[in-house]
Amino acid sequence: MRLNEMLDIKYPFIQGGMANIATGEFAAAVSNAGALGLIGAGGMDTEMLREQIHIAKERTDKLFGVNLMLMNPEAPKMAEMIVEEGIKVVTTGAGNPASYMSLWKEHNMTVMPVVASILLAKKMEQLGADAVIAEGTESGGHVGEMTTMALVPQVDEAVSIPVIAAGGIASGRQLAAAFALGAIGAQLGTCLLVSKECPIHEAYKAAVIKAGDNATIVTGRIAGTPVRILKNQMAREYVKREKEGAELMELEKYTLGSLRRAVLEGDVKTGSLMAGQVAGQLKEIRSLAEIFEDLYEGSKKTIEELKA
Repeated sequence: MRLNEMLDIKYPFIQGGMANIATGEFAAAVSNAGALGLIGAGGMDTEMLREQIHIAKERTDKLFGVNLMLMNPEAPKMAEMIVEEGIKVVTTGAGNPASYMSLWKEHNMTVMPVVASILLAKKMEQLGADAVIAEGTESGGHVGEMTTMALVPQVDEAVSIPVIAAGGIASGRQLAAAFALGAIGAQLGTCLLVSKECPIHEAYKAAVIKAGDNATIVTGRIAGTPVRILKNQMAREYVKREKEGAELMELEKYTLGSLRRAVLEGDVKTGSLMAGQVAGQLKEIRSLAEIFEDLYEGSKKTIEELKA
C-alpha cells in the first residue's frame, strides 16, 4: 500500500510542516496539486492556527492536515482545537503526543509522528500512531543524527505500521530509493521551497537555487539543538562562536527571529535559511503540480529501469 492509497490522494507525498512557511494557503495549494498539505503550527498560537485552518478550508475541498510542534506552550489547546475544526490528519514533532492520542483516535484522526530514531518509532507505534515519518539528518530545519538511508529501513523492520521517508528526497531516483528502503511515501520540504506557490521571499528561493552540493551546515550541534540551514554570515558566525564555547543566551541572539527575517524579508545574510542537503539539486522554480508529477513519474521510470 502506498501513502496515496492510505490517504486517498493523488500522490504519495506529505508536505513538511515548515514553521512560518506552511501556511493555510500553501497547504491548500499542495493539496490541490495532489499531495497532502500541512499547516505548520510552529511559531503560531491557537487562534493563529485556527485562522490558517479556515484559510485552507476556503481554498481547497481536498484533504489537508496540521503539523503540531509539541514544545509549543499552546500545544494542549491546539490539540483540542484541531479536533473542533474537523482536522483528519495530524503529524507531530518535538515532543511526545501521548497526552492527545486518545482524543485524536476517538475522532478517527490519522496520526503520524515524525521520528529520528528506532526507539521513538516503537514508542509511537505503542501509543497507537497510524504511521511514522522517519526523518533523516539530510533534511532542512531541526535534524537528528541518522541518515535517511540508515534510518528508514531500520524503522521499517522495527515497527509494523507504515513508514514515510523524509530527508534527501527531491528526485524520482531518490523517491524510488525511499520505496526500496521500505517507505510507503515521502515527506517533502526543501524541494517545495522553490515552488511557485511557496510563500517564502524570492531572495530565499534564489539562495536555494544558487546552493551547491555542500551549501548547508548544521548549527546547534554542540548545544543539542541541531538545525540544518544554508551557509551564510549568520550560520558561520554562530558555528564559530559555538565552537569557542559561547553560552546559549549569546547564541540565541543570532537565531532570534532569524527564520521570519528569511521568509518574510528575504534576509539571506543574517536570516535562517532552513534547507536540506538536496538544495544543490534544485535549479529552477516550478509549480507544485510539475514538481509532484516529475517526482512520481521519475520514480516509476527508475523502478522500470532497475527491473530491466
